[in-house]
Amino acid sequence: MSHVVTVTDATFETEVLKADLPVLVDYWADWCGPCKQLSPAIEDLAKTYDGKVKFCKIDTNENLGVASSQGIRTLPTLQIYHQGVVVNALVGPAATKAKVRQALEDM
Repeated sequence: MSHVVTVTDATFETEVLKADLPVLVDYWADWCGPCKQLSPAIEDLAKTYDGKVKFCKIDTNENLGVASSQGIRTLPTLQIYHQGVVVNALVGPAATKAKVRQALEDM
């Protein structure tokens, strides 16, 4: 069972902005090589932080509304939300598992 929730334009507000826990959102696309490389690390971190941080993925090809409203211009982009507000972001292929872990610890 995956610990990562797939969100869409229709579910973003409920799943991310209104979540009780901090939320890490992974913005990705199927054509993005660095996104594919980062995906196993996100799955692993989701298990590690289960119950402490909610992990979500959103396909920017299929959910242009959220990608646009959140200003996503580069993939991969990871945003950490707390109480509906972005508190940290990692952008581009430099987003490594270690950097994501550090960003979560810095919350």
